[in-house]
Amino acid sequence: MSENKTYEEQRRERLVLTLRRMLYWVCAIWSLWLSPAVALFMGIAIALTVGAPYTKTNKKVSKYLLQVAVVGLGFGMNLHSALAAGREGMLFTIVSVVGVMVVGVLLGKLLNVNPKNAYLISSGTAICGGSAIAAVAPIIDADDNDTSLALATIFVLNAVALFIFPPIGEALGLTEQQFGTWAAIAIHDTSSVVGAGAAYGEEALQVATTIKLTRALWIFPLALVSVVIFRSKGKKVAIPWFILLFILAMVANTYINIPAEITKTIVVVAKKALSVTLFLIGCGLSLGAIKRVGAKPLILGVVLWVLISVVTLLVVMM
Repeated sequence: MSENKTYEEQRRERLVLTLRRMLYWVCAIWSLWLSPAVALFMGIAIALTVGAPYTKTNKKVSKYLLQVAVVGLGFGMNLHSALAAGREGMLFTIVSVVGVMVVGVLLGKLLNVNPKNAYLISSGTAICGGSAIAAVAPIIDADDNDTSLALATIFVLNAVALFIFPPIGEALGLTEQQFGTWAAIAIHDTSSVVGAGAAYGEEALQVATTIKLTRALWIFPLALVSVVIFRSKGKKVAIPWFILLFILAMVANTYINIPAEITKTIVVVAKKALSVTLFLIGCGLSLGAIKRVGAKPLILGVVLWVLISVVTLLVVMM
């Protein structure tokens, strides 16, 4: 009896796993035809209900697929117009990066948040979310708990921003340039910035992506400052090479006579890749990750996010 029962349990487990995988693949393919926001929501729904398979693979694939998508979007942008669109947001970027880092570290001390965790959350808020955290974490010798807490905090706020920013922008009557600037500075990860920009309009997407990637370049000076502050030597910095490739794609689209059919196809594929990326990122969320965030780091992340969102919104509406 016990052997038969054990066999039945194993058979049911295999059946459940098979059904989970089938649902996962159906939704992953379906996400190709969905907007980035809907794809993200579907991934989160799967993660929090039946649970997503291939969690480690999802994380690796989403990382590189995002980079491919961003580079592909570069073939739909003209270098001259992109720089003109992003010039207005340059000053905002500089002020916001420095201001958020200073306020974040001070507020972390006030809330008695682990210094490294507070530094990681501030870095993710100030620059480019998970990419900045991933670059800074090894430099400051952050352990896995510090890194996962910071990433989970940023991830939750990214998901919220992706859904609420476009409706807020429409309710306030923001132009696409205003919304693109706001989204690029107030939303953490590049994936969510691009997703929100794409949901608002083509010009918003162009402005948001350009300013966001310009902002991401601050990873380099932040890494150097982190080495000095935490006195860590010999640590490797995760260089975001996809930013250089994105710029090269814009240059190629501007100065090389590439047939319009080819560039349009690349951009369409890149947008589909972005939707799949957000689906995979959504699949990475779990109740355990939310619980590990804890109250104080989450409060720090929310306060910084609200601060940068409100201030930037007021500036772009002037």
